[in-house]
Amino acid sequence: MKKTNLILTICIVYLAACKMETKKPANTLGNLKESVMYLASDELMGREIGTEGEKLAAEYIKNEYSELGLNTAGTEEFFQKFEVTPSMNPHEKPQIGKGGDSLSIEGINVVGKIDNPGEDMIIIGAHYDHLGTGGFGSLHRGDTAIHNGADDNASGVAVMIETARLLKTQNLNKDIVLIAFSGEEKGLWGSNYFVKNPTIDLSKVTAMINLDMVGRLDETKALAIHGTGTSPVWPNILNNQNLDSIPLTMKESGVGPSDHTSFYLQDIPVLHLFTGQHDDYHKPGDDAEKLNYEGMVKLTDLLYRICVSLDSQEKLAFTKTKDESSDTPRFKVTLGVVPDYLFDGEGMRIDGVSPEKPASNAGLKKGDVVIKLGEFDVIDMMTYMKALSEFESGMTTVVTVKRNSEEMTFDLQFL
Repeated sequence: MKKTNLILTICIVYLAACKMETKKPANTLGNLKESVMYLASDELMGREIGTEGEKLAAEYIKNEYSELGLNTAGTEEFFQKFEVTPSMNPHEKPQIGKGGDSLSIEGINVVGKIDNPGEDMIIIGAHYDHLGTGGFGSLHRGDTAIHNGADDNASGVAVMIETARLLKTQNLNKDIVLIAFSGEEKGLWGSNYFVKNPTIDLSKVTAMINLDMVGRLDETKALAIHGTGTSPVWPNILNNQNLDSIPLTMKESGVGPSDHTSFYLQDIPVLHLFTGQHDDYHKPGDDAEKLNYEGMVKLTDLLYRICVSLDSQEKLAFTKTKDESSDTPRFKVTLGVVPDYLFDGEGMRIDGVSPEKPASNAGLKKGDVVIKLGEFDVIDMMTYMKALSEFESGMTTVVTVKRNSEEMTFDLQFL
């Protein structure tokens, strides 16, 4: 009799495990591709805030939330609409949350929530707006063209949605709040508005995790994670949950040019996941076919594990960090290169070279590591920028680089 009961118990446990396993989405890769392909399609015309393309993107995200069974958490169901009136004076900030002017622009944050028994919350955020057909913020110098923003930031929205799909199957204690932000490209408009007009109790938020440009994971470099100094627990959590052994570059500062900054300034621990700069940044070439979707699956799994780990933690302690951007020197010239911000060796590695700029004119190439600019040694990004700040337009110098294992020098003139 005891043996029969034991066999029956094993069968019940096995069937329950099988049932739980079937709840996990089987097509994370396909789902990620589908989201990016739509959000970064020409139909949405670059998703600039206030345009029909951005409204279509908001509708898509709303429908995904609804399909997942998320609870509404905006002011109009999933939507939190806001208005921004830009200033005609370049020295004055735009008026966020104030409309009624002929120049006013409407943005839409899309907010959903997985309701769980506990009171504390974890926010996962990603901006979904981009640059439209260029203009403000574009690095494109040719004819007007659609800036689809596949990496920036259809990738982040796709990973956010897929992570929620995984988390929805788990019996968690903390609520999971998803926020797709509008107006990030104009200056963090949507996240700025949200923290000042929250639709949830921010005092209950244990952490905010921001996904911005997570579509080009290159494991020969590293995944940058900013904000690791905003709570003492972050390094251990990240190292323990990095089961795919993704190379990580941890940056302590909670301040940066993305939406996590708005939450850091409210004394909330934050993280920002970022797979790195590239030649297509803020250009028409940032298209869906260039993303590393297998890498995005790994980041989805990593974020899922981070959230599950946070669920068992007490509310995180918050620590202030040094604002690294305040130390950035001002400079009047540029080499015309895209730095590899994830490079952790000595020097500044070039990740892209713009045509007809000082670097390309001098003969520098992608992959070169700048180790000296004139008489100034270049050890890292900060020393590179400090060296650059010593030059003015028209000046000439010699730049020393490592190309593979060879040290080379080039004559260079700043334009």
